[in-house]
Amino acid sequence: MGFGDFQNEIYFQGLRGVVPELPVTYADLEQRARAALPPAIWSYVAGGAGDERTQRANVTAFDRWGLIPRMFVGAKERDLSVDLFGTTLPTPLFLAPVGVIGLCGQDGHGDLATARAAARTGVPMVASTLTVDPMEDVAAEFGDTPGFFQLYTPTDRDLAASLVQRAERAGFKAIVVTLDTWITGWRPRDLSTGNFPQLRGHCLANYFTDPVFRAGLERTPEEDPMGAVLRWVQLFGNPLRWEDLSWLRSLTDLPLIVKGICHPDDARRARDGGVDGIYCSNHGGRQANGGLPALDMLPEVVAAADGLPVLFDSGIRSGADIVKALALGASAVGIGRPYAYGLALGGADGIVHVLRSLLAETDLIMAVDGYPERKDLTRECLRSVHL
Repeated sequence: MGFGDFQNEIYFQGLRGVVPELPVTYADLEQRARAALPPAIWSYVAGGAGDERTQRANVTAFDRWGLIPRMFVGAKERDLSVDLFGTTLPTPLFLAPVGVIGLCGQDGHGDLATARAAARTGVPMVASTLTVDPMEDVAAEFGDTPGFFQLYTPTDRDLAASLVQRAERAGFKAIVVTLDTWITGWRPRDLSTGNFPQLRGHCLANYFTDPVFRAGLERTPEEDPMGAVLRWVQLFGNPLRWEDLSWLRSLTDLPLIVKGICHPDDARRARDGGVDGIYCSNHGGRQANGGLPALDMLPEVVAAADGLPVLFDSGIRSGADIVKALALGASAVGIGRPYAYGLALGGADGIVHVLRSLLAETDLIMAVDGYPERKDLTRECLRSVHL
């Protein structure tokens, strides 16, 4: 059964008078999630940096590209699989790291729900350092689906090594180092409400359960939660330099992916420094306003990566967006806010619904426009759209 058959399920259910409980468009998903989430969590997930112009540009950048239909291709069967770091995945999608995804679940354990959705769909989860539940508990829910661990590199190298070693032991299959969040960007939505979840002790389970972190405390997090939070503030955020890359590389034999690369020179230096993958992203417009859409830089980053896998996120809202990102060279495409909203509305089932919807549209576009396999989507399939 192909991913596009999800629409047939919906239509046949409609014959019995049953319509989908959850939205199948991003706009409806966003609207309903806004009503479901507490205002402080909604503003944190939905908001971006500054006046959010870059966040909006990430989305509208896809409108500047159009896919050229090809006929007489016989695309009855489609293959969306991708080979990534020695593993064949059924789809080119992954669940991008979301630092407060744990709080988006109605039971307050959204990290576990996301991992369960990954297990059910074969779509890998990139688990954030900032989780409600410890990484070991998250990884235990992956089943046969590989999971990646995203590292916010602390200033304490021993703590960084401990986090990476725990990820290895827990069974994560790659380490993703985020480079653009050693300091928090200017986020007016959160500033206007004075809300920063981690300062309230949320999503710090990986620190509070870490032996190196705990050894540096006068009292345990259970005895003095605020003292532990203040210690976290002191340690979070390492403004890494190129000379730190060899140290990062030495921490693990797992594939090392660096996230936040949007300049081809940075991609080349990272490749030469021994990384295994490049992650092109501007953090969904959450960290810095006034920049270019990540999609605009993707082709140059792919060229500079010179054969290394290039993961991509920032602005993905539909199957059409996924197809265009793949055609511009992305090896895999990350979903952020859409799955957070699905989680808010329906837990693991909600994430599965969102992923199935996105994959169905991706599959059907490839069918209708005559691109039966992932490898058929290339830059030559696209033309610029004159808006």
